[in-house]
Amino acid sequence: MKRVVAAVIEKDGKVLVCQRTRHQTMPLKWEFPGGKIEEGEQPRDALRRELEEELGIHATIGDEIARVQHNYPNGSAVELRFYIVREYLGEMENRIFRDLQWSAPSALPSFDFLEADASLVKDLSEGRLL
Repeated sequence: MKRVVAAVIEKDGKVLVCQRTRHQTMPLKWEFPGGKIEEGEQPRDALRRELEEELGIHATIGDEIARVQHNYPNGSAVELRFYIVREYLGEMENRIFRDLQWSAPSALPSFDFLEADASLVKDLSEGRLL
């Protein structure tokens, strides 16, 4: 099972969502920024590294707000840990995504998210996590 971390970056009542490019697996799907935990890496350290690589920011990783295990139809399995991020240093820049959007949590269901993010999107949109 692939271990993955992702950030729910919250600013002014909105959260950051990112769209994959056409060349990535599950192209053009929306997700929260983050990535794979490397061997020997702690989850928060992995998320800090991924946010620096993907967005050019130095984030303060907050509490874990959700943990999801998901099995995709192709047989791959993922364990996702979501952390809240409310503080970061640096100017955010899009380094790898097709698009970035700041969205009100209530509007999240209008984005075509990855299947593994569905339960988190539902909880956020219904006001249960922020």
